[in-house]
Amino acid sequence: MTPILYIVIPCYNEQAVLPVTAPLFLKKLNDLSARGKISEDSRILFVNDGSRDDTWKIICSLSEEDPHYVGISQSRNRGHQNAVLAGLMEARDRCDITISIDCDGQDDINAMDEMVDAYLDGFDVVYGVRSSRETDSFFKRVTAQGFYKLLSTMGAEVVYNHADYRLMSARVLREFANFREVNLYLRGLVPLVGFQSTTVSYSRAERIAGESHYPLKKMLGLAVDGITSLSVKPLRLITSFGVLVAVISFIACIWAAITALRGRSVPGWASMTCIVCFVSGVQLISLGIIGEYIGKIYMETKQRPRYIISERTRNWDSKE
Repeated sequence: MTPILYIVIPCYNEQAVLPVTAPLFLKKLNDLSARGKISEDSRILFVNDGSRDDTWKIICSLSEEDPHYVGISQSRNRGHQNAVLAGLMEARDRCDITISIDCDGQDDINAMDEMVDAYLDGFDVVYGVRSSRETDSFFKRVTAQGFYKLLSTMGAEVVYNHADYRLMSARVLREFANFREVNLYLRGLVPLVGFQSTTVSYSRAERIAGESHYPLKKMLGLAVDGITSLSVKPLRLITSFGVLVAVISFIACIWAAITALRGRSVPGWASMTCIVCFVSGVQLISLGIIGEYIGKIYMETKQRPRYIISERTRNWDSKE
């Protein structure tokens, strides 16, 4: 029995690129179906993440033109990770496998062939991994690679050079639904679910149209969420560093006392100022990191919904 595939595509202000990439996704879906790899009941699920342009109108129009296009719309913008989660959770009871991919056309859709083949060979999770970062700027390439290494150092289980292009089977999604984190970092949470997994390499192209919706501020925010939601090592580093500073300060106090008793001390504000500034800086940084974790705890205890669907395309509703 051929599996039913849902391609989950988050969209935020994608009116420029959506008319270009949507036919490409449909062509790939039909090609996989024609070769008997997936069922004819497979669909392309667009998730409108509270777009302010005509993205939702385009999605509705596409769904009327071809039944393979379906869509859901969030009540407001909740971020890329929540949009992907909304699509996965809405699709999990309707399909056998999902493939999440961005709308901009940068991820090679031909890698889906290898992903589906890997699933048919018995793998429940297939990660799309970039073979190179030649299309990135020097700054983005260095910071991205450094971030993956930092996560690994912090003890988080992540797949190097993997973003959110992945295949997940329905049984993985059912187990993943039990992860109730509000602070989402999917590329770090999915490996925690387990099951048989593998990787597929692909080359990432330039964005086909439109502008990137992931500026430096959002990337930094995602990095903070990734570290603080997957690892407590920063807190342990603070403790270790605090002990080290305390030991050094204690030794410095003994040295200062001995120097004063021997009459060799020279009054001065520079050394005292340096010590005060150093210790104060350490304290503020430590409080900031601790505060970040407390803030995460605060958001988790509220148990707010991670996504709210306000609209669905007509052909999606007809399947319920």
